[in-house]
Amino acid sequence: MFSISDLLNKKTTMPTAANALPGREQPIPTAHNHYVSHIPLKGELPEGLETVYFGMGCFWGAERLFWQTPGVYLTSVGYAGGITPNPTYRETCTGFTGQAEVVRVVYDPTKITFPELLKIFWENHDPTQGMRQGNDVGTTYRSVIYATTDAQLQAAIASRTAYQQGLAASRFGEITTEIEPAPVFYFAEEEHQQYLAKNPGGYCALRGTGVECVGMAQAAE
Repeated sequence: MFSISDLLNKKTTMPTAANALPGREQPIPTAHNHYVSHIPLKGELPEGLETVYFGMGCFWGAERLFWQTPGVYLTSVGYAGGITPNPTYRETCTGFTGQAEVVRVVYDPTKITFPELLKIFWENHDPTQGMRQGNDVGTTYRSVIYATTDAQLQAAIASRTAYQQGLAASRFGEITTEIEPAPVFYFAEEEHQQYLAKNPGGYCALRGTGVECVGMAQAAE
């Protein structure tokens, strides 16, 4: 019989290929269009736009943060960074997929820069908590940046170094944010897309540390 501590340990330990859930070959159904902007989630993107994936804990509040940001063209939520292909929300919450809840952010770099997006990312969650975010515990809630270009990747790494200095000065621990080239992204179910637009009073645990990203643009250049 498992204790609560055993269960939490399993949820906060990345699974292996041997014990990960099998998932499925076919994508799970999702929304056709963005609930707020009505832009097709899987449509062809206008030329010149760029994409990045951010994980900041529960993806509901994180997605709202970015769709409300000027210069962001399109957002959607899904799962990335794990083993199980095409997972469901329930499967991901077990901790046995290795997938993180992420927001796909498509933005216009002529209207908002990548360092500006990084500043929003760092300041609006606590990137020092490992496999959790506040009361949300598990591998799915870890902090991640999945870059789609080498320039994004290098900027994200530089920004992590810069922000760590500010966190340390405020007595926070080491940043645990995973920064990697973007893996496969799996769209989440329709009900989770733009969840807080459909449910304005819904759960949102998004909380920053209160530490400002000073000099973030210079560090990421």
